Amino acid sequence: MPKRLLFLITAIIGLFIFVGFSYLVHKNHFTTIDFTTTVRLQDHISQGLNGPFSLLSEIGKFEVMTVVLAAIFLLARRFKAGIIAFAFYVGFHLIEIYGKYFVHHPPPPQFMVRTFNLIPLSPFDIRTQNSYPSGHAARAMFISVISLTLLWQTNRLSFPVKAIATLAILGYDILLLISRVYLGEHWFSDVIGGIILGATFGLFAASFITPKEQQLAHKKTEETGLFPKYKMEIKRVT
Repeated sequence: MPKRLLFLITAIIGLFIFVGFSYLVHKNHFTTIDFTTTVRLQDHISQGLNGPFSLLSEIGKFEVMTVVLAAIFLLARRFKAGIIAFAFYVGFHLIEIYGKYFVHHPPPPQFMVRTFNLIPLSPFDIRTQNSYPSGHAARAMFISVISLTLLWQTNRLSFPVKAIATLAILGYDILLLISRVYLGEHWFSDVIGGIILGATFGLFAASFITPKEQQLAHKKTEETGLFPKYKMEIKRVT
């Protein structure tokens, strides 16, 4: 099955999963697991990590991640793909705003919040009475899907470099997702919803920015060559 079609089908399935999961969150089916997960993380993680985790929260804000997304496409020199990706980037933020206004899911109480405000509040921060889904989680997953898609498409990097970069991206995601719950900024279900939302729209974008199989084969031929290339040299005989 072509990768583009696989990405598209997976994204459509993810969209249905997100809608179903959002309905369950709205009906408060995760209240117990949400509270238990937050308590356990805060009991087992040292408060000395409040600062580093708060820094991750700052990095995951809308402005910073928007710059990161733009930088990714500038470095990859994929400008048309960047425009498509930004359209989906805006799209999932609209759904995030909709969820925060219409899915009844209040955030953790103030006594659970451990975030340090390292940077003044941003005008793009969404302050609502509900916390579902997590915008930080959605942005992290969206950009990770885009980054990994572009990373494994290129032939300019060796396999070890790609593997190390992949581990770094996934490591950042794991730490950020844990921090959202540990800091008391979001419930566990908020983060799961953000993961599904961001990954789904990332796959939608990937289905459009991934070249067709014929284009990939042609690009690989140009970069590696199916046959050796010889240079004709004309030497002057004296």
